[in-house]
Amino acid sequence: MNTISMRVAVIGAGTSGLTSIKCCLDEDLEPTCFERSEDIGGVWRFTKTVEDGRASIYESVVSNTSKEMMCYSDFPIPENFPNFLHNTKMLQYYRMYAQKFDLVKHIQFKTLVRSVRKRPDFASTGQWDITTEKDGKQVTATFDAVMVCSGHHSEPYYPLESFPGIKKFRGKYLHSRDYKNFEGYKGKRVLIVGMGNSATDIAVELSRTAAQVFLSTRRGSWVMSRILDKGYPWDICFDTRLQNWLRNTLPSSIVMWMTEKKMNEWFDHANFGLQPCDRTKFKEPLFNDELPSRITCGFVVVKPNVTEFTENSVRFDDGTVEENIDVIIFSTGYIYSFPILDECIIKVEGNKTNLYRNIFPPSLEKPTLGVIGLLQPLGPIMSAAEVQARWVTRVFKGLCKFPPANEVVDDITKKRESFIKRFGTELDNSIRVDYIEYLDELASDMGVKPNILGLFLTDPILALTLFFGPCTPAQYRLTGPGKWPQARKQIMSTSDRIVKTTKTRVVKSHEPKSLSITLVLGALCVLALLIAAVMYRY
Repeated sequence: MNTISMRVAVIGAGTSGLTSIKCCLDEDLEPTCFERSEDIGGVWRFTKTVEDGRASIYESVVSNTSKEMMCYSDFPIPENFPNFLHNTKMLQYYRMYAQKFDLVKHIQFKTLVRSVRKRPDFASTGQWDITTEKDGKQVTATFDAVMVCSGHHSEPYYPLESFPGIKKFRGKYLHSRDYKNFEGYKGKRVLIVGMGNSATDIAVELSRTAAQVFLSTRRGSWVMSRILDKGYPWDICFDTRLQNWLRNTLPSSIVMWMTEKKMNEWFDHANFGLQPCDRTKFKEPLFNDELPSRITCGFVVVKPNVTEFTENSVRFDDGTVEENIDVIIFSTGYIYSFPILDECIIKVEGNKTNLYRNIFPPSLEKPTLGVIGLLQPLGPIMSAAEVQARWVTRVFKGLCKFPPANEVVDDITKKRESFIKRFGTELDNSIRVDYIEYLDELASDMGVKPNILGLFLTDPILALTLFFGPCTPAQYRLTGPGKWPQARKQIMSTSDRIVKTTKTRVVKSHEPKSLSITLVLGALCVLALLIAAVMYRY
């Protein structure tokens, strides 16, 4: 007997939108993607001008997460691509993904979504009326479900009212969203306000042509290199199940001490004016391989918080003043909103909203609208968005049980309390999640979380690699719905692909060839010390 496929609207054709289309197809759903621009890629598609309503990046942007961790789980990034990708390489990968799974035919380009409204019979059907506009003509169509994949880097947070005197400033000022490249800054004295990845990237880039660059930070930040232990990508070393277990098991004071010790191995942050003011509050490290060098050479000068602007100078809260400032770049982050939805569906206050598992509005009578990619994991967002999309499409089909309303509200409340304890209440942490913990929760519902204890009996080498090695996306393709036959091979050959892109001149190495061996030996030592400490305590 033939069944009618669910019609699913996917809003946006970027990182989250592309995988949402593919996950719909995997579940035999009928996706229609609406993309306001003329091409795929979302935030990773560089344009020379800023386009209204979509994210904007500068020309030199390179990923902060490595290709082995950020790829889609059943479509690896080519092994000849570098470990960290320039935006042109990222866009190339998206095009390959879209071509492989024939996604473009499901996308309507240059189509703006004007509104998403519940149908009058929503309580029984769960359906939505979506009004779109193309070439000045509006059309309304009905869909059984909606996946909102519009991202959260398109609306800049621009708190000019927080900076007294800015309207008096005679120079140029802009948000980092409007910055494209170093052209036009030669010989200028530039102040950058903010201490995130964009702020430090721009500071380093402009320090090569500007007369002087000042970097103002309110709270400071830990700075990491993209490469960590033995030159492996940082997330390969950080996002392991062992490391995650230790971070969530050890007392927070010990975790903070270990984190600070690790951060200061590269350089002493206090001596560079970068150390976070309140080290008990979580702040995501930023990734910049050159910032310490530019500071120690004097090309970038770190300053405290701005207190006042004048016609051509800036005063800081330590009483110092910098004269003859030509340009100010506010790298103050982004806010997110959902103008296409009524506030009774999703309400954003203080850049915070209550969504079940960061996806579903709790007020819906039926779970037929989900937000994909509205999160900041301590790891790659691409693979996290994919797991979200896999879970959501199975919820749409009724294959994953959705809890009753009271359980949804209780879950949101419980996680909000836990969130505040772990990450604080700062604006830039509002959609933070623990990468492995979050993915495992969704994967468990789908039956795709690897059973490591069981694998110790049937495939101990794989089990050791899963626990001590990096939590790569392929881990969620080993079993269950969407199982990928190449998953095990992909996991076991991770270190070979990492080294292949850097070891272009072959030399003899006395170090262990396998990343897994190195991680296992180190992890076993840590585990032994931990057990000894517990036994000593009791």
